[in-house]
Amino acid sequence: MCRHLAWLGAPRTLSSLITEPEYGLLRQSYAPRQQRHGLLNADGWGVGFLDDTGTVRRWRSPRPLWNDASFASIAPVLSSGCVLAAVRSATVGMPPDETAAAPFTDGRWLFSHNGRVALDAVPTSSAAESIGDSAQLAAHIFDTGVEHLAETLAKVAAADPDARLTVLLTDGSRILGVAWDNELCYRQLPDGVVVASEPYDDERGWVSLADHHMIEVSDAGIMITDLESAN
Repeated sequence: MCRHLAWLGAPRTLSSLITEPEYGLLRQSYAPRQQRHGLLNADGWGVGFLDDTGTVRRWRSPRPLWNDASFASIAPVLSSGCVLAAVRSATVGMPPDETAAAPFTDGRWLFSHNGRVALDAVPTSSAAESIGDSAQLAAHIFDTGVEHLAETLAKVAAADPDARLTVLLTDGSRILGVAWDNELCYRQLPDGVVVASEPYDDERGWVSLADHHMIEVSDAGIMITDLESAN
């Protein structure tokens, strides 16, 4: 159910993060290597980034990433130090249009969700960009406050024990990631940190995030929290 990636660090082109890596999101859209739920991610895709003024910009599409020639042509000239991108495998019954594709935003934060959740486990929000489960989850987290992310996810999981709630968020100063019944890993590089569903290459340095753990990336470094111990 989806693959996603967040980058925080020195400006990088969108192509260097999404389309150029050997096993990056482009390949993960049709041949993910570590995806436990689903075989491909052909139900749309999206990328969000902060421009030079700190304004959130997005490019989303209901088409598969491999079929978006317009993005492929412009990605090498778009760059940012804060990027969140995702390829989508839609939950059965969820809408197929681009409004249901991550990343979602409240104007400050970018959000993506790898998993599924019952809609009755998430309070309906008029601010949601779509009726889809991921969009409703995003709006609920924005409504309750990102600072309460772990607590909010725990309450959603209590309402839907079968929920898979792996999420990524970034606002340009932090990346927050939670592994919750779906995989997540990270890698620290000389010019920044990448957090992703799975490694985009076979280089050394990738670290798997244990299930029910949260990663926070900021200027202070990388902090890992065991959510089960925290509760």
